[in-house]
Amino acid sequence: MPIRADMFAESRPSLFAIAYRMLGSVMDAEDVVQDAWLRWQEAPEAEVRSPRAYLTTIVTRLAINRLRSARTQRETYVGPWLPEPLVTDPDPSARVELAESLSLAFLVLLERLAPVERAVFLLHEVFNLAYPEIAGIVEKSEANCRQLLARAKKRVSAPRARFVADRAQADRLVQRFIEAGQAGDLDGLLAILAEDITLYGDAGGKVPGAVPKPIHGAAAVAGGALAFARRLAPAGVTLRRAVINGQPGIIAYVSGRTYSALIFDIRDGRIQTLYAISNPDKLGCLPALPT
Repeated sequence: MPIRADMFAESRPSLFAIAYRMLGSVMDAEDVVQDAWLRWQEAPEAEVRSPRAYLTTIVTRLAINRLRSARTQRETYVGPWLPEPLVTDPDPSARVELAESLSLAFLVLLERLAPVERAVFLLHEVFNLAYPEIAGIVEKSEANCRQLLARAKKRVSAPRARFVADRAQADRLVQRFIEAGQAGDLDGLLAILAEDITLYGDAGGKVPGAVPKPIHGAAAVAGGALAFARRLAPAGVTLRRAVINGQPGIIAYVSGRTYSALIFDIRDGRIQTLYAISNPDKLGCLPALPT
């Protein structure tokens, strides 16, 4: 059993990586990995020819089943649905595909796919598994997996958001955003927002005054950001910078409690997209305010 525990511990990061990208939920991904651990402990030796393949299969199938249930719930979700934010450490050695697949833009695009399509797409395009292995995991033929991947690629047709090459430039833009918001500087905000910027807000209908639908255009987004800053100011908001889903972000704390996360998609020297997540059910995995 200790050997099995060591094998699982070694595989855990990659298993979580698959589950999170499948589900867009930190808590659900952790639950899936925990369920996989329980099954792994009970698996007969004869069935485990390759621990990595066996564990990948368990996690993927569990995630497919959970995603089928989650999609029904998301159909009645109040307002835009966004993935749970995940604080990440910058990893210069990570493959571009693996890093980009954490971005909010990419995870939102994956919502267009059916559960098995999503699994095939991720396993092939992000985790570089071959068709024979994928076919065994999702219990489809290789030909069917090729068809599922082709269909998924058509549905996920928008280009992937590229990370900013210059992280220092991104940090400066986020800092300017913070300073302009705190100063009520409309012109300062307009200077760093793309003209066609979109702000997506996910409050799940649980935070009064939150963004009920996407806001488009620099003027509208700047006005909304200033209104948000004014609303939080009297409550004594504390802001902390963080890397969230591989992108520059801000975590807002009010009275010491996590209040919201703001994630920045920066391209061509401007803020192109903002994702504001304030649904309290999605903030539990963010770090507490440092003391």
